[in-house]
Amino acid sequence: MGNNIVAIVGRPNVGKSTLYNRLIGQRQAIIDDVSGVTRDRQYGSSFWNGKTFTVVDTGGFVRDSNDVFESAIRMQVKIAMDEAAVIVFMVDVTTGITDLDEQVAQMLRRTDKSVILAVNKVDNHARLLAANEFWSLGFEETFFLSSITGSGSGELLDAVTEQLEEEKEEESHLPKFAILGQPNVGKSSLTNALLGEERNIVTDIAGTTRDSIHSKYSKFGKEFLLIDTAGMRKKSKVHEDLEFYSVMRAIKALEEADVCVLMVDAQTGIEAQDMAIFRLAQKRNKGILILVNKWDLLEKETNTARDYEKELKKRIAPFNDVPIIFISALEKTRIFKAIEVALDVYENRSRKIKTSELNDIMLEAIERYPPPVHRGRLVKIKYVTQLPTYYPAFAFFCNNPKHVKENYKNFLENQLRKNYSFTGVPIGIFFRKK
Repeated sequence: MGNNIVAIVGRPNVGKSTLYNRLIGQRQAIIDDVSGVTRDRQYGSSFWNGKTFTVVDTGGFVRDSNDVFESAIRMQVKIAMDEAAVIVFMVDVTTGITDLDEQVAQMLRRTDKSVILAVNKVDNHARLLAANEFWSLGFEETFFLSSITGSGSGELLDAVTEQLEEEKEEESHLPKFAILGQPNVGKSSLTNALLGEERNIVTDIAGTTRDSIHSKYSKFGKEFLLIDTAGMRKKSKVHEDLEFYSVMRAIKALEEADVCVLMVDAQTGIEAQDMAIFRLAQKRNKGILILVNKWDLLEKETNTARDYEKELKKRIAPFNDVPIIFISALEKTRIFKAIEVALDVYENRSRKIKTSELNDIMLEAIERYPPPVHRGRLVKIKYVTQLPTYYPAFAFFCNNPKHVKENYKNFLENQLRKNYSFTGVPIGIFFRKK
């Protein structure tokens, strides 16, 4: 999988978040109605010109105090230069070129990554003339836009997607797992418990991206690659403490993985930041399982695993056909169970169903419960087939594809899940004209 991360950098108040919201569409807003969410809304998935990519708004990571602004922004630009595929550098026509813009431009001219300059708030003729001074920053790809009205954002998106690689599944078919979760949830304890200190069974294979390390696990007849996010890096300590840095690393690991193992702390439960990772993994059609770590520390009288699981599934609905396993990484309880389930999820994600069998089962279900009539017009589904994608996706051919309602789509998904094991895997359902 190529790196498809797009980072938006620039000074505060130039309009980064507005552009970000435009790029990922306001859809994000309905996903997580946790209070104070703008805080956690720093990355999301976008689709344009047939390419899906992850957009990161670096603006969400600065905590306001003016003296640290400059160094914090420089640090973010540095991290973006390391981790992103494309960098959108945003400036503001109403303030002209500031010293900080100059400094950032100087840093960005040194990178071999694609840099696109976005001059924002260009919404009248006078500003259009003023915007021309920004060509002096020396970026070939310079665009004038207004992120509030959206004018110019299409051209910007064209330029961004031009620079991204086509998504290809890689050939090496050892499953790739990424262990994701918040700091201190126990990711490295789990990694150590799995790989053990006997380094002889662990070979470090240089990852596909410049600096991600894949450790190979092969014990007890099971083999997979663990994408290491814990940071066996020669990066300065400063990086490690930055929330932004860990988020970038997590997104990058998620993009590369087949299955995302999301670890949550039994005591705090699933938090907004976990939900953001969960939804991103879901949007990117990755396999997902949830490990509830430190289960041994909870008071058992008040918590049964069953109740806990029910609550958790409520939080992650509507996609809640996801395995949840209670572990203790320190005590090494049920960690091999976690591996078995991750491998099952991987299998489920690559499951292919014969067309004849699919039609037998699904057409019968459709006959029992046909799609609702739309404005007096019958919707008839004639045929169904699995699409040749790297995750399970199905095309239902019918006479009026536009008139199939969301709840009927959910019914079809439930039927598929009832008849085949797709636990832990998002399913794509598409309606096509016969």
